[in-house]
Amino acid sequence: MDFLSQRQQGEPAPDDVEAQGARHSNGAYYQIEEQGGSQNPGHTGQHVTGNAGNNTVEQVSESTTEQTPGQPGAAGEHIKFGDYRMKEPPKSSELNEYEALDRFITNFDAERRASLASGMSKQRKPPKWWQFWKSSDSESDGGAEPADIGKPPDSWLETDIRTGLTSAQVEERRRRFGWNELTAEKENMFAKVLSYFQGPILYVMEIAALLAVGLGDWIDFGVIIGILCLNAFVGFYQEKQAADVVASLKGDIAMKAHVVRDGEEKQILARELVPGDIIIIQEGQTVPGDAQLICDYNRPQDFEQFKALRDEDKFAEAEETKNNKEPKAKDQEKDNEDDYEESIHYGEPLVACDQSAITGESLAVDKYMGDVLYYTTGCKRGKAYAIMTTSAKYSFVGRTASLVQGAKDQGHFKAVMDSIGTSLLVLVMFWILVAWIGGFFHHLRIAEPGVQNLLHYTLVLLIIGVPVGLPVVTTTTLAVGAAYLAKQKAIVQKLTAIESLAGVNVLCSDKTGTLTANKLSIREPFVAEGQDVNWMMAVAALASSHNISSLDPIDKVTITTLKRYPKAREILRQGWVTDKFTPFDPVSKRITAECHLGNDKYICAKGAPRAIVNLANVSDEVRNMYNQKAREFALRGFRSLGVAYKKNDEPWVLLGLLSMFDPPREDTAQTIIEAAHLGVPVKMLTGDAIAIAKETCKMLGLGTKVYNSEKLIHSGLTGTVQHDLVQRADGFAEVFPEHKYQVVEMLQQRGSLTAMTGDGVNDAPSLKKADCGIAVEGSSEAAQAAADIVFLAPGLSTIILSIKTSRQIFQRMKAYVQYRIALCLHLEIYLTTSMVILNETIRPDLIVFIALFADLATVAVAYDNAHVEPRPVEWQLKKIWVISVILGSLLAAGTWIIRATMFLRNGGVVQRFGSIQEVLFLEVALTENWLIFVTRGGQTWPSWQLVGAILGVDALATIFCLFGWLSGSGGGVMQTTPPTQFQNSANGWTDIVTVVIIWAYSIGVLIFIAIVYLALNSFSWINNLGRKDRNKKDTQIENIIGHINKLAIEHEPDPKTGHDKFYIVEKTAADDDDI
Repeated sequence: MDFLSQRQQGEPAPDDVEAQGARHSNGAYYQIEEQGGSQNPGHTGQHVTGNAGNNTVEQVSESTTEQTPGQPGAAGEHIKFGDYRMKEPPKSSELNEYEALDRFITNFDAERRASLASGMSKQRKPPKWWQFWKSSDSESDGGAEPADIGKPPDSWLETDIRTGLTSAQVEERRRRFGWNELTAEKENMFAKVLSYFQGPILYVMEIAALLAVGLGDWIDFGVIIGILCLNAFVGFYQEKQAADVVASLKGDIAMKAHVVRDGEEKQILARELVPGDIIIIQEGQTVPGDAQLICDYNRPQDFEQFKALRDEDKFAEAEETKNNKEPKAKDQEKDNEDDYEESIHYGEPLVACDQSAITGESLAVDKYMGDVLYYTTGCKRGKAYAIMTTSAKYSFVGRTASLVQGAKDQGHFKAVMDSIGTSLLVLVMFWILVAWIGGFFHHLRIAEPGVQNLLHYTLVLLIIGVPVGLPVVTTTTLAVGAAYLAKQKAIVQKLTAIESLAGVNVLCSDKTGTLTANKLSIREPFVAEGQDVNWMMAVAALASSHNISSLDPIDKVTITTLKRYPKAREILRQGWVTDKFTPFDPVSKRITAECHLGNDKYICAKGAPRAIVNLANVSDEVRNMYNQKAREFALRGFRSLGVAYKKNDEPWVLLGLLSMFDPPREDTAQTIIEAAHLGVPVKMLTGDAIAIAKETCKMLGLGTKVYNSEKLIHSGLTGTVQHDLVQRADGFAEVFPEHKYQVVEMLQQRGSLTAMTGDGVNDAPSLKKADCGIAVEGSSEAAQAAADIVFLAPGLSTIILSIKTSRQIFQRMKAYVQYRIALCLHLEIYLTTSMVILNETIRPDLIVFIALFADLATVAVAYDNAHVEPRPVEWQLKKIWVISVILGSLLAAGTWIIRATMFLRNGGVVQRFGSIQEVLFLEVALTENWLIFVTRGGQTWPSWQLVGAILGVDALATIFCLFGWLSGSGGGVMQTTPPTQFQNSANGWTDIVTVVIIWAYSIGVLIFIAIVYLALNSFSWINNLGRKDRNKKDTQIENIIGHINKLAIEHEPDPKTGHDKFYIVEKTAADDDDI
């Protein structure tokens, strides 16, 4: 059919600028209407102004332009783009569907470069650098809670869909209901700071502070309080800074909403919505709040019907009928189920929503006029008007969330920290018990003047036995790491996701946009014999979504390719009107659009080649030809889409095949090799045909063990065989969301930590299921809400870079934990044995400074240069404890050696004069501070922050030793058994030569410990100690689960008894589909 031939004689040619009128840059035309032109007095025509979506029709009287012969529609009905005066280009909202589409095609390159986020929200003035207590995005949530909580007045829900709310109404309602967002109760800064003094480890240190007060050791008390405050300040400040960095980028993924306000459609942040707002729900978006469906977006006239039903309270009656219908009555009406459904629904389904996160329903639920849409559910189909019924806080999801408010899920990380803290507390109690037993043999009192009593010994062991900085340093390391990831365009939704990402050993990746460049292009199409390529491209564009703000990649490339086919664009300009659009679904595997041109009705279809061929009644020869062409395209790596149309009651006509190609990213092949070296094999999951998937895998070097997902799930493979196939596969083709979920589940059952990428509403379940759900760049709001990490940059390389970064973060935490446990064990072993053997200890005044220096030195651990482990990381607590015990014992042995030399008459290590207390203090401080250089590993140089912090506290410790600070009167002499022959210096000072020797000795101890540490890590049994089996196989259980999965429950009523009968039957295998 040649639509271009419809232009009658005398009609201006498309390229006749003089006759057609000049063309705006937006792609629309304006006409010159001569004042003396032909008029039809008394005639009243219809002027279609093209109000977006509404197709508003205005009555136009007099002086209407005469209908051009051959144009669609009745006489006097025409589309007017402007008059003879040059005006500003009309807004997109003022154009009809096809005018807006034409403008989009013309301006595509320019619009692609425009920032979609500009003007979305006002820039807030950031706080000054010193105002760390202020949040960079804090806003007043003012407004008292309503008396009838959560339910707005009925008058608020009577907003007109054409005008929406006014700005004044919005402000009034926000004062009452607050912002439309789920947030924890507003955090009290004082309470937050106080939280840094809470926890088992911190409670022990606080008990030590009280004990110091009881013993009158005010220096000890002051330093302990200083340590606690230092940890609280560092933790608060670093977490605050990191949170601000993440929050600043989270604005890029904040939920948006389309709303009608002040008589026009606009896009705003979802948090700005208020009850009574008219919102537009459409495919791919997350429902921004509990709302009641009004009418289809393309049928605004149904609003009157909605108001009539609402005024008659029909929606409330339907809801009550649905909720309160007696079970027995329902059973009696089973045979008339259609009538039952009609009694509670009005009209046709307007949208379909994924409510799986709320109700557990795996399939999308159809929603009708008057039905309630729930906050955070995803719209999978349709476009409609709805009215906000309440704010997020009082929504169904919000009320549920409030029930568990305060129950923070801190995952495996919190469990590990609690395990280490509890073990250290048990150990310190054990050592205190040993010290008291030894003290009784030395006839020590519980409390007496001086420092040689049981309570002072207890105070010393409490101070050194619990790592005060452990909770703060590990948490701030995570927070600083999250901020660093944010700078790499990876937004961490929860801190524990960093630990999960570091341990991932399988990455299931989408093809489009992640492995490929997401730059689809249409190559030379295959056109059926006797058909016109321009008509084929026009039909393909008609069978595409025309929602320009959220176009599917395939629809976008189909529409924008029309730039190469100007005659196809001319066809679209002839006055088409879309009556019904049905988006792609996995069952039909096609997109259909019902539209009309003049009096002719068309059904246009685009989709999987086999699905399109099946629509037409064609011979086997034609069917085989199309299948062969699809295979040829697939072998070249092209994805093919069939195009067909049906006019009125005529049969379907096949037009041909579109060939699409999405080239691999330049860096993908190298990144896949790098991922393999990191122990993270990549499995490709794609919806493309298996031939395309294999060709893409060849290009990327992924391997060709690619299987059809339908055959995998439904071909009869069960149990161990099925699990083995999933584990060995390089990828799966023709994948739908349910297949992704099952692949992840099977990998997890084998012990793998799995990361899954996704971008659509349908991917949300598998993103939730995965150990680390990754929402890729350009993903829908529903996918972002379900993911643990959201990426704002495209490509696989950004994901692999984030895996490497998370492993570095994990390595910092692991090195610090190992270091801190070894420090505790060092002094517990040395001091307890010296208390038992010599009746001697390092003075509490010096002990608190050793603890302070340890915390000061490791504040910079979060900024250290860490290496990347070549395999997925785990905590390996058994390995940590074994190595920490060995390191702590070696440190204790080193301290005992230097103490033993001072039993010699000449003082051993002391050259001229010195103090036992200060010599021990300096040796302990140096060896402990330098131990972090051992546990961090030698693969990278330490950061300047870490080196600077450690050298700073080493210098302080040296000054303490030189000048005898806090060494005690008379040089800190204690009554040891046997007595020490060495005479301490009277003022506690130590000569410089002795200090140099202590430094040299400490370096020697450190070198010896480093050699032992390297030797320990070279043993494979120690290196693998505590690692979990990532390839565990339980054949019996897997086979049982496989057989159970093949069973289904059938249900039917017994006509005799009226009771229900249930049968266990075997599921039927799905039909295979090659293309």
